[in-house]
Order: sequence, then C-alpha cells, then structure tokens
Amino acid sequence: MRPDALRRLPLLIGGRPVAGAGGTFEILDKFSLHPAAIAAMPDATQLDELIDSAACAFRAGPPNAAVRAGILERMAALVERDRAELVRLVQIEVGFTAADGAGEVARCLETLKLSATEARSLAGEMIPLEGAPGQAGRLGFTIRVPIGLVLAITPFNSPINTVMHKVAPAFAAGNAVILKPASTTPMTALKLCELFLEAGMPEGFLSLAYGGSDVVRRLLDHPEIRYIAFTGSTEVGRILQAQAGLRRTQMELGSIAFTILCADADIDIALPKIVNAAYRKAGQVCTSIQNLLVHESLLGLVTERLARLVADLPYGDPSHDGTVCGPLISEASAIRVEQWIDEALAKGARRLTGGPRKRAVIPPTLLADVDTNMRLGREEIFGPVMSIAPFETLDAAIAMVNATPYGLASGIFTSRIDNAFKAIRGLEVGTVHVNETSSSRVDMMPYGGSKDSGFGREGPHYAAREMSEERMVTFTGFNF
Repeated sequence: MRPDALRRLPLLIGGRPVAGAGGTFEILDKFSLHPAAIAAMPDATQLDELIDSAACAFRAGPPNAAVRAGILERMAALVERDRAELVRLVQIEVGFTAADGAGEVARCLETLKLSATEARSLAGEMIPLEGAPGQAGRLGFTIRVPIGLVLAITPFNSPINTVMHKVAPAFAAGNAVILKPASTTPMTALKLCELFLEAGMPEGFLSLAYGGSDVVRRLLDHPEIRYIAFTGSTEVGRILQAQAGLRRTQMELGSIAFTILCADADIDIALPKIVNAAYRKAGQVCTSIQNLLVHESLLGLVTERLARLVADLPYGDPSHDGTVCGPLISEASAIRVEQWIDEALAKGARRLTGGPRKRAVIPPTLLADVDTNMRLGREEIFGPVMSIAPFETLDAAIAMVNATPYGLASGIFTSRIDNAFKAIRGLEVGTVHVNETSSSRVDMMPYGGSKDSGFGREGPHYAAREMSEERMVTFTGFNF
C-alpha cells in the first residue's frame, strides 16, 4: 500500500481527534512486515494542551459513581459489538492468532464489568474513635477520593486488556487518564479510546498520545500527573520511577517465569497447560514459562512428551485457522531471540525441537541444558522458547526460582499439600499458582510482582484503591 493511502492515526486531546505535529512513524503488519498505518506523535505544545485539558476536566469534577459505572458498562457492550474488528486489529499490529485476540477481548469485557462494580462500591470505612480515651461523641470515617491525572503506559503484548486494566479502574475511581500505548500498537489503543468516547466518556477524561521516551519524559515533567501506571521492562521501570519522585506508581515489570513439575504431578493435566503457557502470544508474556523445572524421576518421560507436543504446534501466519504461535512483535525481536538460541546452542544447550527463523516468526522452541552462562539462563527471552531442567528436591527447585532477581509469578504442579505450601511460603514471587502454570491469571485477582518484577497491583478492586486516596474525616460537637 502506498504511504499516502495508509490510515493516519490522530491523537486525542480533550476527547477530540487532532493531527500530531511531532513527526510520524509507520505501524507494520507483524507477519507480512508491510506498512499498515501511520501514527503522528504530539509536539511539546500539544502535550501541554493535552495535560491542560485533562487537568481542567478533572478540576471541574468527575461524573458521579453511578454515571462512571454506566459508562464502563456501555463500553463493555461496545467492545462486544466490535469484537471482530478488535481481533483483526491485534492480528495485524501484534501478530496475535485469532484465539489470542479473542482471549484478549473476553478478558477485556471481564475487566470492564469488574471496574463498573468498583465504581459503584469504592468506599471508605468507619473508624471507632470513641474507643480512644477522651473521644466520646466523636465520629470518624474515611472516604476514597480520586488522585487526579493518571498516566497509563501500556505494552504491546496485551494491547486490549492491559489498557483496560489501567484505564478502567482509574476512571472507576474518578480520575482523568492519559494513555500512552506501545508505539507498535496505536491502532488498537485508538479504537478503544473511540469506543470509550462513544460510551459517553466525558470530554478531557481520556486522552491519547503516541511516541517514545521523549513523549513520556515531557508528560512526567508536568506536576499535574499524579499517578503513573506502567507495564514494561525492568530497565524502563527504573527510569520512570526515578523521574516519578514522590508521585505514586504501579510498576508491572520483567520476569523470568518458572513452573515446577513435581514427581507426584498429574502430567496428563499439566503438559497441555504448560505448552499453552509457554507459546501463546509467541511467548511474549511476562509470565510465559521460560524455565520448566521437572523432578529428575520424570525428566525422560516429560522431555519426550513435551518435545512431541511442541513440535506439533502450528505456527506462522496468525490469520490462518489453527495457528497457535504467530510472529514476534518485530523482525528485530525475532533476530534477537534467534541469536540467544544460537548462543545457548554454541555453549552446550540442546535444541529438542524448533527451527530456523523466518522473518519475524520463531518456531516454538524447546531447549535443554541451559545454564546461567547463557543469556537464556539469566535474562527474560520474551519469545516462544522454553527450557527444561531437572531438580532433585523441591527445596532445590525453589532456590533456582529465587536465584533470579525477578519475582512475578510461578506455578507448581503437585498432588501433595505439603509441597504446595512449601512453594507458597518459599517462592519469592507475587503469585503462586498450584496445579496451574505461572501464566494462569484471572482478572479479578491482585496481580503484580516482587523484587525486580515491580510493585503495586492490577485487578480492578485493587487498582481502583491504589489509584485513589484515603481521606480521614472526623466530626465532633454534634449530638449523633
């Protein structure tokens, strides 16, 4: 398609579409690598206007809780209406398969409904002041009030549901939101914002800006930004946290995700879940299984069965029915993953299944004999690559997980309750899934990490509270 025929994506300032004045960039179809659209970044003046419009809207007052809940419920209905278009968009600009795209939409709907509930139920609590000496007749309670302007910085690998996990709870709590999506996924972000406006989002309560680090730095220079919700790499998270200063943040950062397969596990149940968790979204999920730890008594059997299951996974064009593993987000990312695999093989790792890269597609790959002398053994691969390793005791497996600087989520398969609780108490991670994989997430749960995987929690109930402030109120001098 000729560049002049490509769709040009506007910014949203105060709810109005505006042509960006800060330069343009192309969005590629991630499988064909052909241009799909052109996005324009805002210049400094437009970013100032965007902040001003959001701040003015917030100072004028958010709509009441019932209205906010209604908008979120109408948004859910519109997402359902446009489900097919959203799936098509993520197939183009992320390379998702139809199944992964449909999963994103289904989870987005759940997140919106949960957020609508939070809009209606977000409240403080009574404080029994009369229980303190000398406080007879005094009444105390807390209320939850919005923080103000929330900057939501979202990744490419969940361009529908992670956007919703930032925007919907923030608005449920009464905040105005500025969305800065990944530069690879602006089409999906724009579509979601357009649906919010159609649902009745008040002018100024949702703005959209594209761009990279320069745009983020300019936004963070504004003291009006009171909360930063970020999902991305640990390296970028450190930079953002340093610039945030005393402002509150939620950081969902990188990980090396493990799942443990104990000797007493039911492998008929575990292995299909493990394969799905390792290779869905082409392994581009912070909780995708990068390291599978298998009790030494099961190693031979599990290795043989896993190699067959992984080798049989259909991969390639995400628009084809049945494709399980599509392309990575860019050819550069696929080249990096290929290089890491080659380095591991050169240092003694074994490839049990996999194959050569084709453009941005890496075939689902299973490796053995990976160690920490290889980048695959000490850094997050973020691709369709899983390594299998034996362990002798559960204590040893837990120590292997805890030896990394990360701690987002882990899974363990076992039929013994003592094994389960040893892992629950011993694993230094934000979430432990028993008889599920590291990548088993339900949208109502608190989701977040420890150590270098960040802090703060997603999940509408928890996020709405993090994105609001608790205000103490006391009354005295009245006859209650």
